Amino acid sequence: MKNNYRDGGLVISIIALIIITLGLSGFIFVHSPDAFWILAPIIVLVAGFATGKLIQITRKTSQYYGFIYDKIDQASKLSLCSMPLGAVVTDANKKIIWYNECFLEYFREDAVYGSSIANITDKSFSELQHTSGVEINYKGRYYLVHGAKPENDEAQDVYIIYFRDITDYKYVVTERQLSHPVVIIFMIDGYDEMFGANLESETARVTVQIDRLLEDFIAETTGVMRKIGRDKFWVVVEQRHVEALIENKVNILDKAREIMVTDRTSVTLSIGIGSTAGNMKESEAFAKQALDMALSRGGDQAAIKTANGFEFYGGVSKGVEKQTKVKTRIIANSLMQVIDSSDCVYIMGHSKSDFDCVGASIGLASAIRKMGKEAYVVCNHDNTQSMPLINYVKQHEGDKLSVFCPLNAAMNEMTENSLLIIVDIHTKDRLDYPELYEKAEKTVVIDHHRKMVNHITDAIIFHNEPNASSSSEMVTEMLSYFGDAGKISSYQAEALLAGIMLDTKFFAQKTGVRTFEAAAFLKKLGADTIRVKEFFCNTVESYRLKASLVSGAQIHRRCALAFTESDHEEISIIAAQAADDLLSIIDVDASFTFYKKENAVYVSARSLGEVNVQIIMEDLGCGGGHLTMAGARMENVTLEQMHKLLIVAIDRYYDSRNLNS
Repeated sequence: MKNNYRDGGLVISIIALIIITLGLSGFIFVHSPDAFWILAPIIVLVAGFATGKLIQITRKTSQYYGFIYDKIDQASKLSLCSMPLGAVVTDANKKIIWYNECFLEYFREDAVYGSSIANITDKSFSELQHTSGVEINYKGRYYLVHGAKPENDEAQDVYIIYFRDITDYKYVVTERQLSHPVVIIFMIDGYDEMFGANLESETARVTVQIDRLLEDFIAETTGVMRKIGRDKFWVVVEQRHVEALIENKVNILDKAREIMVTDRTSVTLSIGIGSTAGNMKESEAFAKQALDMALSRGGDQAAIKTANGFEFYGGVSKGVEKQTKVKTRIIANSLMQVIDSSDCVYIMGHSKSDFDCVGASIGLASAIRKMGKEAYVVCNHDNTQSMPLINYVKQHEGDKLSVFCPLNAAMNEMTENSLLIIVDIHTKDRLDYPELYEKAEKTVVIDHHRKMVNHITDAIIFHNEPNASSSSEMVTEMLSYFGDAGKISSYQAEALLAGIMLDTKFFAQKTGVRTFEAAAFLKKLGADTIRVKEFFCNTVESYRLKASLVSGAQIHRRCALAFTESDHEEISIIAAQAADDLLSIIDVDASFTFYKKENAVYVSARSLGEVNVQIIMEDLGCGGGHLTMAGARMENVTLEQMHKLLIVAIDRYYDSRNLNS
């Protein structure tokens, strides 16, 4: 019996045949009555046959439904009819066989015998049999759907589906989530630096505009706001307003940038939002963490802290350079105390170390040695971009006094009282030797890159200054507070100056007053700029490869993209230099060069400040860095695939910020 119900399509065909026969008969009767009476017996015979067949199929359908329905025991029928849930019985083909009054009330338009339950839900029977049920939306109302099979073994092709209307419950839950209080902390970036030299009247003019901007924001919500300092505001709003803020791409950051302090300086805000917290106290803690993350990434952005991590919006400005060195002095004093209490100090940077990483390490190790402590730089010479600098320092020191130490010696000699200083990197995944970090009991981090979510969290000192030009600049500033220990040799000062010159593109990018002060300090120690410039010289072969990269670049939305299949031993340095040179092309705001080495593709990203390449690299899911200088490493992809991924990431960046291109 279960294989007899296959006549759904035949019914439609028979009905169509009857309609065509009647229509054809009428047409013949009007145009040729004689022909009609000749064909009348045939027409009657065909119409009678079709009508009989239709009656037969209808009877078979009713018998089929009755057969299936009889398979459900009487107790089940009574419970299905009386229960306050919508219940429907279907066959294996999802055809509706029977339903109760509650189901009819829920789905009156689609509650038709013989129609498919797929009109209401397209979930499979296996999905509907899930113990927690499946939530569906039907014409604006929400239902929790459960599927089951009758216990009667004879009803193998019968399924019972229950529908519970949870619209009101859904509304209550949604309303509770949307009305949940969220703490937001607004902070004016670089308040002292922006207004320190201004007249009081000018400061008042700008601060009034900022106050009005935030008051207008809070007026559109049901929240409250309190000013808790010259540069900080504490706000509580409902979750619905946070979602509206995100939907508008936190455009309050753009509005703040329209407030000008001087002809060249505009106001920027850092925003910390504590979302999805269990209570107000936790939300405030989340907001403080988010604000700290936003400030550590250079400001001019909103960071949202949730139970699952951080989300970032904004971050298109270069940031405000801090003129005060109070923080540096405090960090330097704390670092000297930690060094004094340690028996030996090891300094390590990131993989594929550059001049900034190695220069900062050399300068710091040299000063620590002058303090009377053992200090060594642990650097992978087989995976570095700084061999000219390393060889130069080795020539001056000799093997016995060399500041460099191999990994195996460091691993064997490191004790519980040894100190590991990590420079120019603050994440675990790109350390030169992660195993050395895992063994160290005490760790200090010194880095200038914008803070990333997966940063090292167990450091006893975490010195992160995203507005600094380089880690070498940060180390140079600290050396000025080391007393006599900070008066390092000229070749060691040249190592630090090489790091500054690399990251500032010879003092052309991200260069502030403190950058020149650091360079002047190194010049006083005897650093020779001509000698440092020689570290950056290329061979003829390297120069040709760099030129081919630049000449083969493609321009997409004011971004230059170039890649090479060359396996040159210095390809990492050449690609980075090519990325720098591409920025000298008119109408190019950012550049991306990439190459393949072993099983991974490496990307060097540079910009002039209009485009935040750090965000683009983070969007790839395998990179990070700074606003104007970043990089990424992705395994198991081809150069062509990386090219497509970069195009998508660039488009997403421009589209999310409504930038002109």
